[in-house]
Amino acid sequence: MTDSTLSFNYPKTTKIDVIDDYHGTKVADPYRWLEDPDSDETKAWVEAQNQVTFGYLNDISVRETLKQRLTKLWDYEKYSIPFKKGNRYFYFKNDGLQNQSVFYTLTSLDSEPKELLDPNKLSADGTVALSGIAITEDGSLMAYGLSSSGSDWQEWKVRNVETGEDLPDRLKWIKFSGAAWTNDNQGFFYSRYDEPNDASKLEEVNYYQKLFYHRLGTPQSEDILIYHRPDQKEWGFNGDVTEDGKYLIINVWQGTDPKNLIFYKDLTDANAEVIELINEFEASYSFVDNDGETFWFRTDLDAPKGKVIAININNQAKENWQEIIPQTEEVLEGVGLLNNQFVTEYLKDARSQVKIFALNGDFVREIQLPGIGSVGGFGGKRYDTETFYSFTSFTFPTIIYRYNLVTDESSVFRKSNIDFNPEDYETKQVFYTSKDGTKIPMFITHKKGLQLNGNQPTYLYGYGGFGVSLTPSFSVGLLVWLELGGVYAVANLRGGGEYGEEWHLAGTKLQKQNVFDDFIAAAEWLIENKYTSSAKLAIAGGSNGGLLVGACMTQRPELFAAALPSVGVMDMLRFHKFTIGWAWCSEYGSAENAEEFPVLYGYSPLHNLKAGVAYPATFITTADHDDRVVPAHSFKFAAALQEAHNGDRPVLIRIETKAGHGAGKPTAKIIEEIADRWAFLVRTLEIELA
Repeated sequence: MTDSTLSFNYPKTTKIDVIDDYHGTKVADPYRWLEDPDSDETKAWVEAQNQVTFGYLNDISVRETLKQRLTKLWDYEKYSIPFKKGNRYFYFKNDGLQNQSVFYTLTSLDSEPKELLDPNKLSADGTVALSGIAITEDGSLMAYGLSSSGSDWQEWKVRNVETGEDLPDRLKWIKFSGAAWTNDNQGFFYSRYDEPNDASKLEEVNYYQKLFYHRLGTPQSEDILIYHRPDQKEWGFNGDVTEDGKYLIINVWQGTDPKNLIFYKDLTDANAEVIELINEFEASYSFVDNDGETFWFRTDLDAPKGKVIAININNQAKENWQEIIPQTEEVLEGVGLLNNQFVTEYLKDARSQVKIFALNGDFVREIQLPGIGSVGGFGGKRYDTETFYSFTSFTFPTIIYRYNLVTDESSVFRKSNIDFNPEDYETKQVFYTSKDGTKIPMFITHKKGLQLNGNQPTYLYGYGGFGVSLTPSFSVGLLVWLELGGVYAVANLRGGGEYGEEWHLAGTKLQKQNVFDDFIAAAEWLIENKYTSSAKLAIAGGSNGGLLVGACMTQRPELFAAALPSVGVMDMLRFHKFTIGWAWCSEYGSAENAEEFPVLYGYSPLHNLKAGVAYPATFITTADHDDRVVPAHSFKFAAALQEAHNGDRPVLIRIETKAGHGAGKPTAKIIEEIADRWAFLVRTLEIELA
């Protein structure tokens, strides 16, 4: 049975008479009622949509085979990068199919690991996730955050590492915050919001974050307010304690804008005030470490690709700042201090490079990596002589290396064994030209010996926003796509961070169309170079990448056979009215701004669907209680698309229940969703199975 012989009886979605006036432009919003995820009407709509979607998926015979193959591939041991506190090492491990990874500790690298926290025991269905950890400097206590059903809201507790027992401390209404212990182990700094209205806590706008200090053994109501700004409702605060324990560093953020402020407080003086070290939102500053009163930062001030500077807090006027490591052609992603040297991670055309510099900025050496890929890790203390790092690529699962900073030697610490031969596949990097002449990099992965006949099913993935860089990463789901004979392409669009802050800004606000042009040009390049054809091309992305897919499928519906937007931002006129959506105005702009409104209205996926157009086969995925990108975006887009679409291709929405934006999603739910995605594409792209 092909899609052309199917008839889709989509649930009838009620339309209501709601019209908004934006600077003289009248805009209808007939599906406004779907913004309430808890109404009986919305719940009934969700159930009806899922019936149609799963009815379609259940009819695809290969779906179960795909799920079994994914499950088999997924069943291998996965390790996180270990880190050391006091005389203990800590790391995460997943035996293979566990819904959540388990947190372990050991006293030496060859000793028997001890289970410290198993999130799988916190709920029957794996939907309670460990969302944050903070270990004291001596390794004796662990503060940890828990998230339920994918929510951004966290509850924090404290556990004795030696005994595994929880202390009575319970902290609530924490969101977008970690914890930072003082060196005396008596308590930690964290940030929270006021308790929201229970009925609307998943949609209510989050403003007025406050930085607190919690002393162990006391109720949360007695926590000490360290800093807040009643005059700045959008400011958020992240506290961090310097390695020497002498200073609290306060990172002040505003929305998703990378520009931030840096304040500090002297922890050796009980009466010390919070000092504003950097009090203008003119650049991004990331604290690296300090040597007494000299603070080191990674910043993009007058250096969009990043540099390292030193500021003496007793002489903090800008003209006295020192440049330690100047900007280069590569993008400086991160800086740490190990073996009394700067260990820096750079991106060169979206690939990782790691270089070591002396404290005066002199280049020491580059660490040799196994190939084209992405690294992580290189954590530790200032005088540590060993560290750990991970290396991964599209077809090689993550390998954990132990690195000796004195001898410059890497040795394999943990390597995963997986039922897949990466030597059968290849990854290449190409560069193509976007609409305005900008050169864009793209990674392409496929089976060796691929015939460039224009007939390969191709999955083009992108994000293009918030300064996020898409670097080579390993995915079991991707392996199954490659085994199906599929081509996987990742385009490094403007809006990301691959080439620094200028690259990011070129895909924001009034320049957002550049991102869509870059993605469309990637699709055209793949077709022109005989990798695929429009009839075999699928596009995909999640969150801001869901917006990307929605915009491109409405602007060029004929270019793609299938579109898979996941938890996408689809209503660009109202996104700022829910939870943390207001924070994205620094990225997107706002419909309340008369200059920015026409641009947003011009590409907003929800508002650019046209009746009678044949759109690509569409598989929308979201969760009923995503409190990051509220599901109303996907709900309203699905309803409007089903009404506008003219053709035989399916327009489906798959709504996960008891789940959020994606963080902490159980393994079982991930496997099911990927199997459904590939099954959808096997049918809609008419992939012939070997």
